[in-house]
This record gives sequence, structure tokens and C-alpha cells, in this order.
Amino acid sequence: QVQLVESGGGSVQAGGSLRLSCAAFGYIYSSYCMGWFRQAPGKEREGVAAIDSTGSTSYADSVKGRFTISQDNAKNTLYLQMNSLKPEDTAMYYCAADYLATMTLARQAFGYWGQGTQVTVSS
Repeated sequence: QVQLVESGGGSVQAGGSLRLSCAAFGYIYSSYCMGWFRQAPGKEREGVAAIDSTGSTSYADSVKGRFTISQDNAKNTLYLQMNSLKPEDTAMYYCAADYLATMTLARQAFGYWGQGTQVTVSS
């Protein structure tokens, strides 16, 4: 069983930065994939960024060049550095994990989810 706990959300003005953290508790096997997703009010949850056990990453087009996903294996912690934030980045951000053969941003592939952390970007 894997438990995920997000932190680091908050309110920021457009152009600002935030770093989200996701602490993973439980045994994580070698072939895992972890990701960040977000859900704005009235919209579906969408994939933002993902990383696998080799360190390969994938990003949604809307955040490429602005967001960076990374992990600290020693601390079992996943990060999302968000720069140049825009009002349209406002959403609840969720951390997710699962044991996947192929990295993906499809939310249906992930079985473990955190409770989410709110990010609000004002113009």
C-alpha cells in the first residue's frame, strides 16, 4: 500500500513560483511512475507531469518550459517546481503513483492518489 501526502500549495500572483512536494509512504518498487495532476472547478482532472524510476519525464504542453518534475529517492519525495505561473494554472493539484510499464499522463492508469493541495494564481 502506498500513501501520498502533498504540500506546498498556496496563493501567488501571476508570474510567481511555487514548489509542490509529495511524500510517499509505503514500499515503492522499481518500475513505478509518479505524476502530478490538476483539477480546476468544473473541469476534468488532467495530467501535468510524470516521472518514472529511470528519471525520464513527460509534461503537458501547457506547462512545458515552466514546470519541472523531480524526485528525491532517498526521501521518497516527489516535487513539482512551478515557475511563471498563470491564472489558468489555478487548480487543486494531486500527486499520483502506480507501477506502470510505460510512463503516461492518463489519470486512469494511476491507482494511488493524494488528497490534493490548492494552487491559486491571481492576475
